[in-house]
Amino acid sequence: MPQPRSFREVRGWFYNTDIVLFDWLLSRQRKLEQHGDLLEMGAYLGKSAIMLRSYLRDDETFTVCDLFGSEAPTASNEREMRGSYSTLTRRGFESNFLSFHDELPRVLHAPTSVVPGEVAAGSCRFVHVDASHLYEHVRPDIAAARDTLTEDGIVVLDDYRSSHTPGVACATWQAVLEGGLRPVCVSAQKFYGTWGDPAPVQAELHAALRERGDCWLQWQDVAGHRLLLVGADKATQPALPRSRHAKSRDESRDSGSGAAARRGRGAAISAFSRRAAREVLPPVVSRHLARALRGARNR
Repeated sequence: MPQPRSFREVRGWFYNTDIVLFDWLLSRQRKLEQHGDLLEMGAYLGKSAIMLRSYLRDDETFTVCDLFGSEAPTASNEREMRGSYSTLTRRGFESNFLSFHDELPRVLHAPTSVVPGEVAAGSCRFVHVDASHLYEHVRPDIAAARDTLTEDGIVVLDDYRSSHTPGVACATWQAVLEGGLRPVCVSAQKFYGTWGDPAPVQAELHAALRERGDCWLQWQDVAGHRLLLVGADKATQPALPRSRHAKSRDESRDSGSGAAARRGRGAAISAFSRRAAREVLPPVVSRHLARALRGARNR
C-alpha cells in the first residue's frame, strides 16, 4: 500500500471544520480530565481514527469497529458496501494507521452490531459513528453509542444531512426527538451531541471559536433544542498527526543542498573541461567537444 507522507495524503472525507471541532472537543476533555475510552464505528481508511488516537491516554482504549470489506450481514448492506467501499480493506487501514502511530487500535473486524457485547457500558467519552448509512443500521448504532458513553460523553454522527443518506438524517433526528439526544453543534457533514447537559460545552465552544475569528457561527433553535452551526473551512488547522514517512525540514534542506552542490560540481567540471580542451586539443576538435558538453548540460 502507498505510505502517506502526511495526514492530508490519507484518503477519506474528513473536512477542516470537523478537524477543528474534533480537536477542540477532545482537547477540552483532556483539560477537564474527563476519562474514558474512544470508539469509532466505521473507519474507512483510517483518517479520523488516526486523529482520534492522538488524544488517547495511556490508561484508555481506542476501539475501531468495521467490516473492512468483509461480507455484510444483510443484502441491502452488502449492496451499499459494494457501491461505496469497494476499495476498502483492513490492510489499507492498518498501513495508514501505522504510518502515524506505533500500535494499532483494538480492532473489531465485524458489523457494528457486535459493539454492545464488546464495549462496556458507560466506558467511552467520545464515540464517532460513521458506518452504514441505512436507517435500520444507524438507529442501533446510535443506541450503542448511548450505552457506551459516559454521562458527559460526546457522540459524533457522520452524514446526518447528506442527500444520499436520508436514513442517517431520519435516525439522527429521531434520536433527538424521541431518544434524549441533545445537540451541541453541527457542521456541514457531522452532528455533535450528548445525552448529558450540552449547555456548558456549547457556551465554551462558542466563546472559543468566536475568539479565533476564523469561523462562521450561528445559533439556531430546532424543535426546542438550541444548537450551534459551525463553519471553519478556512480556519487554521490544529497540529495534525505526523507521518513517520514525512521528510523533516532538515532532510529536505540537506537534499536540496546536495542537489545544488552536485549542480555546482557539474558546472565546475564542465568549465574545466572546456578550458582544458582549448589548451591541449586542436581547434576543430575543441569546438566539437565544447558543443557536446553544452548539449549534455542542456539535457
